Amino acid sequence: MGEGSRVRRPRAGIVVTGSELLTGAVRDANGPWVSRELGELGFEVAQVVIVGDRPEDLAAALRQVTEGGVDLVVTSGGLGPTADDITVEIVAAFVGAELELDTAMQETIGRRVARWAKRTGFDGPALDEATRKQATVPRGAVVLPPVGTAPGLVVRRPDGPLVAVLPGPPRELQGMWPAMLEAAPFAELLATVPRAEARSLRFFNLPESEIAATLRDIERSRDLSDVEVTTCLRRSELEVDLHPLPGAEPVAAELADELIARHRRQLVSAVGASTDELLAEALLEHGLTVATGESCTGGMLASRLIDRAGSSDYVNGGVVAYSNEAKTALLGVPAEMIAEHGAVSPEVARALADGAREKFGASIGVGITGVAGPGGGTEAKPVGYVCFCVTTADGQVLARDPVLPGARGDIRERSTDLAMHLLLRAAGGLPH
Repeated sequence: MGEGSRVRRPRAGIVVTGSELLTGAVRDANGPWVSRELGELGFEVAQVVIVGDRPEDLAAALRQVTEGGVDLVVTSGGLGPTADDITVEIVAAFVGAELELDTAMQETIGRRVARWAKRTGFDGPALDEATRKQATVPRGAVVLPPVGTAPGLVVRRPDGPLVAVLPGPPRELQGMWPAMLEAAPFAELLATVPRAEARSLRFFNLPESEIAATLRDIERSRDLSDVEVTTCLRRSELEVDLHPLPGAEPVAAELADELIARHRRQLVSAVGASTDELLAEALLEHGLTVATGESCTGGMLASRLIDRAGSSDYVNGGVVAYSNEAKTALLGVPAEMIAEHGAVSPEVARALADGAREKFGASIGVGITGVAGPGGGTEAKPVGYVCFCVTTADGQVLARDPVLPGARGDIRERSTDLAMHLLLRAAGGLPH
């Protein structure tokens, strides 16, 4: 498809406020979440800006994203009752609207805080003033009902973007999201957004550089300009998302088929499902159960397995056998095996898997033992050397002993990722 056939996607900017985000005390969860949601709605997210609780910085951020030519600005944070919660005031100035008290909202917030105030004894003039502040909104704005105590807003700047003002706590922001979508000004904008279904692929043990090289090669013979491709490494899986413009869905489908064909050995899912999802499905479908014998991961694998609701149907149990004595006493690893091969060895990983499977009566056992660092490595077994083994009741044995990169936390997380992938392979949940 050529330049003339393109359908423009509306652009959006996101402004996240909070000085604690700049100091590193808190990690921003709202920017990525809002960006993902807007992308699924068909918006092209142009910028995500994080600013502190300073009026001049917030005003500058609003100008910055607007100058980038956006149709929508979403802000998060700064809606509380304290002096440094200045988002409503700055947005009102940005859209050129006077602030006015919404008495109905003042009553709503008052009812929400009354019980808390009575219990804590913090009622009085200060609380009344805080309630009044949160109920003061720009004239003409659509007010979104609070999830906590702060209402949200949807307001348009004359000859400019629509501005959606949402609270900072992720639970409140996500809880308010449906109301924002239903607000008349937002619904009108959303009706103009061209929609095309995105396609998502997941690969394991595939570097982003390999996908980039494949895309460059395909582009030599095919026009991909109407398909936006984004990649993200998450839990050792490479997510490749294909976002076609309306009418370019066939191009995206052909591109997906080509990527799958060239990297089939690393493919986890052709529909975007994660290893965790696929493993749960495969275990339930085949009536299989899992037991874990962990050393260096210290229970991270068992924790990952039981993250999903209903995991008691397929997780029988697990043991963290960190010391040599625990490996022997709890999972039956022969002491002479440890003495001969070392606690970090393929032999011990196999014994941990078999021991866990037998102890808990599971269909599948997994054993992990390694050198997580920062000390303890040798020339033969350096930091990052981790031994894995998955054994099954029907005689399958899957073993790996890579040297994983990174610091101690990285090695443990990557070990958990690899163990999940080996379990998925043993359970028959990978594409053929």
